[in-house]
Amino acid sequence: MKAKNTVMAILLVVFFLMRCIAANAQNFVSANVKTSFFSSTPIEDIKASSDKTSAVLISKSGEFAFQVPIKSFEFEKKLMQEHFNENYMESDQYPVAAFKGTISPNIDWTKNAEYAVTAKGTLTVHGVSKPRTILAKILIKDGSATISSAFDVACVDHNIKIPTLVFTKIAKIISVKVSGNLNPKP
Repeated sequence: MKAKNTVMAILLVVFFLMRCIAANAQNFVSANVKTSFFSSTPIEDIKASSDKTSAVLISKSGEFAFQVPIKSFEFEKKLMQEHFNENYMESDQYPVAAFKGTISPNIDWTKNAEYAVTAKGTLTVHGVSKPRTILAKILIKDGSATISSAFDVACVDHNIKIPTLVFTKIAKIISVKVSGNLNPKP
């Protein structure tokens, strides 16, 4: 009887520890994070957005990744959208832009608070990967995470060619914003 009680006690402790580890190793995911960009020149402003960005964040390791289908960006003018996909981003050849890296510092994923973090990793746009350090904010509220970040992308860094005929209409540096809610995923 004593052996049975000991085994039960050990099983209960193991079960409790596994629950604690699982609670601390929360993963967060979303398939509808919003990504937008803005290009401003004295001649013309260009803006577009997509709500089809997929994101995953693994709290235990701080690993973070997002991916946006290039063709999901919507513009006010359809002709701009067509030129963006065919002439600049070559979306049939390079269908996604992505970031993969880690965030720091380690934050308390169980405490409602807003945290300033740094994402270090690789940004891949137009088939060209570059190491990047991007500042971001993570808001933890009632078990969910909301991310937000704003950063610049230089066209030349990703071999995005802007013909001299239109260089006055398209900025060399594009402002990008990423924001959205990530939900817990066991």
